[in-house]
Parts: sequence; C-alpha cells; structure tokens
Amino acid sequence: MEKEIRYRCLIIDDEPIAIKVISNYLEQLPHFEVAGGFTNAFDSLNDLHSNHIDLLFLDIMMPGINGLEFIRSLTNPPKVIFTTAYRNYAPEAFDVDALDYLVKPIPFERFLKAVNKFLEIQERRTINNTSETIILKSDKKNYKVFLDDILYIESMDDYIKVHTKHTSLVCYLRLSGIENLLDKSRFIRIHRAYIINREHVSLFTNTHIEIAGKLLPVGRSYREEVPKRLI
Repeated sequence: MEKEIRYRCLIIDDEPIAIKVISNYLEQLPHFEVAGGFTNAFDSLNDLHSNHIDLLFLDIMMPGINGLEFIRSLTNPPKVIFTTAYRNYAPEAFDVDALDYLVKPIPFERFLKAVNKFLEIQERRTINNTSETIILKSDKKNYKVFLDDILYIESMDDYIKVHTKHTSLVCYLRLSGIENLLDKSRFIRIHRAYIINREHVSLFTNTHIEIAGKLLPVGRSYREEVPKRLI
C-alpha cells in the first residue's frame, strides 16, 4: 500500500487562541499534521533544526523578534504563510518569498486558498522529480533540461543562469522561484546567489564548494548547515 503523504506544519504566534484556530483548520484537511505550536519564535528553533517541517504559519508582531526578522534568520526556512492582524507588512512578507499573507481574523475559505498554493507547489515539484526533467524558458525558447545535468544555478537579480553539463541558460526567473520547483534533498542553497546540485560537488569546505572546476562561495549564514547536508 502506498504511504499517505503527510505535510508537517509548525505554528508560531504569541496568541494561543490563534494557534488553536490554525490547528483546528489543519485538522480538517487531509495530508496535514500539526508538528507543534509556539508562542515564542525562539522556542521553535529546536524543532525547525531537528525535524523536517514543510510549512510554517508565522505571526509577525511578536515579543523578542518579529516574524519577518525570524524567517530571515533561518538558513533553510520551510515554506511560510504569514498570519497577522496587520495589513501593512505584506510587501516585506513577499520579499522573503512568503506563499501568502493572511490577515486575522482568518476565514476558513481564505485559509484554504493559501494552503492550496502550497499544495500546487508540491504537485509541481513531484511531477518534476518524477520525470527527472524541468522545462526552462530562455531566449523565447523552451528547453527540456535533465535535473541530473544541472551543475549549479546562479542568481542575476531578476534572472537566473542555469549551468548544466552542456550549456548555460539565462532565464527570467528569480532564484527563489526555481528553488520551489527543485528537490531539496538534491539541490542545496549555499548562498543568497547560488543553488548547487550536490551530486556534482567534487570538494567542499565550510566556505567554498567546487563543482566542475568552479569554486563557489558558501554564504556566512549557510556555513553551519551546508557541510552537514553534503556529508
């Protein structure tokens, strides 16, 4: 029998009632489970570092550290949906690649719409990983690229440069956009400007990685996590 897919969710909100509301919503949905709820962002760090979390529901205005600061502090953050009583932080939320921005009180229908965005990303990722290819548009042409052939991906602001075994493609896509389509067990973010295919790493230190003779920097905030994922 095929194992049922379960997405592990973490909820961080300084209001216990808000955690309860989101927990109740998630309990009504198949394939989702609440891995934990925290009223303090710092208390969630152990779960985020030690356990696999697929989706984070995160408040913004909290004591100690606000949600935006907290998500920026994480080296490898899960997908995040912000849940807040304040409308004015939406631009900053989407700057950190939030899936959605929900304003309290959150109707179930609006919550469901946000969760469906997450499911659409997971579905695209599953299709891509099953087929072992990805379609990339470059110079008004569509290229079918084998994931195994991708060496590393480089950010160029609003563009990316995908370096493969055979060529390089410049695509009008942000690094976070293609990251959402890739299998994180194979592709690793090592820097705000680089994603690498771990299968092609020839050597590494905590500051640099070499792929196909190219030495790539490991960002300061990634230096603790990246070597662990390459061993």
